[in-house]
Amino acid sequence: MTQIIMPKQPQLQVAEILRNHIADYQKQYPLWPEHKKIVSDLLNCRTAKLGGKIERCDHCGTLRIVYHSCINRHCPKCQHMPREQWLEKRKDEILPVSYFHVVFTLPHDLNPIILSNKKTAFNILFAAVNQTLQAFAKDPQWRLEGRLGFISVLHTWSQTLIDHFHLHCLIPAGALSFAKDRWIAANDNYLFKITSLAKEFRKRYLKLLLDAYLKDKLVFSKKTAAFESKQKFQQLINSVLKKKWIAYAKRPFAGPQQVLDYLGRYTNRVAISNNRILCIDNGRVTFTYKDRQNDNEIKKMTLKADEFIRRFLLHVLPKGLIKIRYFGFLAHTNKKKDIPLIRKLINSDATFPEKINESISEMMLRLTGIDITCCPVCKKGKMIRIRKLPIQYVLNSS
Repeated sequence: MTQIIMPKQPQLQVAEILRNHIADYQKQYPLWPEHKKIVSDLLNCRTAKLGGKIERCDHCGTLRIVYHSCINRHCPKCQHMPREQWLEKRKDEILPVSYFHVVFTLPHDLNPIILSNKKTAFNILFAAVNQTLQAFAKDPQWRLEGRLGFISVLHTWSQTLIDHFHLHCLIPAGALSFAKDRWIAANDNYLFKITSLAKEFRKRYLKLLLDAYLKDKLVFSKKTAAFESKQKFQQLINSVLKKKWIAYAKRPFAGPQQVLDYLGRYTNRVAISNNRILCIDNGRVTFTYKDRQNDNEIKKMTLKADEFIRRFLLHVLPKGLIKIRYFGFLAHTNKKKDIPLIRKLINSDATFPEKINESISEMMLRLTGIDITCCPVCKKGKMIRIRKLPIQYVLNSS
């Protein structure tokens, strides 16, 4: 009798929490259209509902059912391959210099406004950070007087899944002169004064946010209705203007491979990965988190399932919002000409990680050591696709 290998779904995953408790969530909260799509995708990911294929071993005849992934950017199961493919593309852009990692964080006082205006507020965040960094690079006191290039990645969560809006920026340590005839290297241990950077970021973000308000680009929900009047909105602006905003710079690191490894930690991430979920029991979810406010130790948190879902859905991004963006000489319109020029200006003999053109199966073999084309039963044959499974296909076990 031919052996059939069916896909297995792990029990400890976000999809399982949604499957068992989305009804509990809907008793308290509305499920907005953008949430419905994500919930549907996560529930159907790697199931018969999304279709797939049947493979047969060319040696022992074993059949294997493989279902398609949902490829939703919020799905914890669908980020590994996109991340690796994205990192491969970045090999063409790495420079032989140190890199700085700078994080810009928005104060939680603005969270209600941001949650009601995600697309506008996040676009303002990217713009304010770019304006701030380029203004500092232009200022003679920082001894660069050129244009920076950097990659920025939006994150919206804390380790405990609450709304925590911040932008990670990876910045090569130097600037391209405005005449494009020199690479001006930054200090290896210092880019800009971080407290000054935070103050400038605060000023520019609030100016852009106020401009959006005056141009009627902001909407106000029931929770933010109090800020709809010009007087109350200005009071909010004045209040957060007096507060200390947080910008944080990590120690620079060198080497192209280090840069790629570091980038991989921040791109194509979702609010929580499935491997952080420890237990789903009696309507409660227990997961791990890193306590960044105190000792940085790994701790456990338990939430009611409907609260876990509420926090998870807080981090759904608006349709069409680009969460990884490139600025300065790394912008898409500039990098094809500027990167080869900068590499030549810095060190024309420098070597970089070799770009690999490979299939998904080759990538899996390189990253995990697992040959997904090899028969898992006889270990000798290759799995060959013999049939495509349409969407909503259900295997007839008879």
